[in-house]
Amino acid sequence: MKTRQVGDKESLFHFWGRYLQKVATGLVSLLSGMGVTIRYFVSPDKIITQQYPENRENLQMMARFRGHLAMIHDENNQHRCTGCGICEKACPNGTISVLTAKDLAGRKVLGRYIYRLSQCTLCNLCIESCPFGAISMGRDFELATYDRQQLTFILNKTQGGK
Repeated sequence: MKTRQVGDKESLFHFWGRYLQKVATGLVSLLSGMGVTIRYFVSPDKIITQQYPENRENLQMMARFRGHLAMIHDENNQHRCTGCGICEKACPNGTISVLTAKDLAGRKVLGRYIYRLSQCTLCNLCIESCPFGAISMGRDFELATYDRQQLTFILNKTQGGK
C-alpha cells in the first residue's frame, strides 16, 4: 500500500489556488471591458469614432497626423526653400531630390524639389532638419493609386502651373 506525502497535498492546494486566482482575474477583466461597452451603449454621444466615408466634408485630421510632404507657400505663392539640400541629406532612404539652378546674378536657387511618396517612410526627419521651416507634413490621406509614378511630386510648382 502506497501512502501520500505531505508535499503532494500542498502542491495540489497551490495549483488550485493559482487556478482560482486566474479565473477571478479573468472575470474582473471581462467585467471591466463590458463596463466600457455598456457605458458607450448608454451614452453614444461620447463615442469618438469617426464615421469616415459619411463625414468626408468635415473630417479634420489630428494635429500629430503625418501625411505626405508639403511645401509651405505664402500669400504671394512664394516658398522659403533655398535649395540648401539639408532635408535631402537627412532623408534616410532618398525620397527627396533637391535640384538647384543658378539665377541671373549667379546665385544658387531652387530649381526643382522632387518628392517620392512611394518611397517615403513619413519619418519627419526632413522637416526637423530644415533650418528655414519650408516644408511640413500635409493632412491629405486619400492618396491611393494604381500607378506608382503618380506618387512622385514636384513640390515647388506654383498654382499657375509653372
